[in-house]
Amino acid sequence: MAFRLDDFRVWDFWLAHDGTSHHLYFLHAPTALGDPQLRHRNARIGHATSTDLVTWTHHGQILDAGGPGSFDATATWTGSVVRGADGLWRMFYTGSRFLSDDSNANVETIGLATSPDLFSWSKQPGPVCIADPAHYEVLGSSSWPEEAWRDPWVFRSDRDGLWHMLVTARAATGTEPDRGVLGHAVSTDLATWQVRPPLSQPGSGFAHLEVFQLVELAGTRHLVFCCDASRLAGHRAGQPGGIWSLPVGAFPGPVDPAQARLLVGEELYAGRVAFDRSGRPVLLAFHNSGPDAPFTGGISDPLPLAVDADGYLVLDRPA
Repeated sequence: MAFRLDDFRVWDFWLAHDGTSHHLYFLHAPTALGDPQLRHRNARIGHATSTDLVTWTHHGQILDAGGPGSFDATATWTGSVVRGADGLWRMFYTGSRFLSDDSNANVETIGLATSPDLFSWSKQPGPVCIADPAHYEVLGSSSWPEEAWRDPWVFRSDRDGLWHMLVTARAATGTEPDRGVLGHAVSTDLATWQVRPPLSQPGSGFAHLEVFQLVELAGTRHLVFCCDASRLAGHRAGQPGGIWSLPVGAFPGPVDPAQARLLVGEELYAGRVAFDRSGRPVLLAFHNSGPDAPFTGGISDPLPLAVDADGYLVLDRPA
């Protein structure tokens, strides 16, 4: 196992590269909490670095939850990091606010922290992006227990010169629970965001599509996301879940998650594609719960990737 902490459960993560080192930002919560499910309400963001994606140096926690009443009052959840034209690094992360201790009702919104060096981070007033009920389900508009607006993946498109944010979201319409969609927002300056309609339609077989990443391999763009078996819906209900791969053409543009294929089963989750020293694409993911084992987390060693004859990502297993 490439990265783990003795006294903390480690799960969702994202990466940035400064030209020399990989910077790993990860969710963690104390094992002293006991019940692994309590980690979600106690998640904080930690930091580690590596030059080879295998051996990591832990640098401790970088972001804490906000004060009472703030958008991230309960926990800080998954995000992504980009560098603007001004040289400043920006981390877009999920702020989670549970409405009470005895309820799963939860509002998720997108916050921003900035850093000059990827080590020292300062939260900005937030949130910077919230779900628009004209297009997306919000808390109380269905039986779903959360206002899903999380896991921001931010990138700049050379096609239109805009910054784009992909978000885990649920459509305002559609048959429940099959409302998972690819949420979308755009910005010219990484500061002000305009929420747009989703890039996918409900009814694709996912109650939610989590932890997006857009990556290019062998001249083809691929969308990587996650959904476990418990959140598969519609025509996918009852099938195995895990990490999913979807080739996409001109992007950003409409996509059809119904065409996604399973890349890795849910023994691994929240997969991220990175490139090792040789430029080889690899998959990292956290170790999810097994059928008879409690959740411990920790991030896997790099798993080599390839593109199959159909254009989908696959593990590049030895013959």
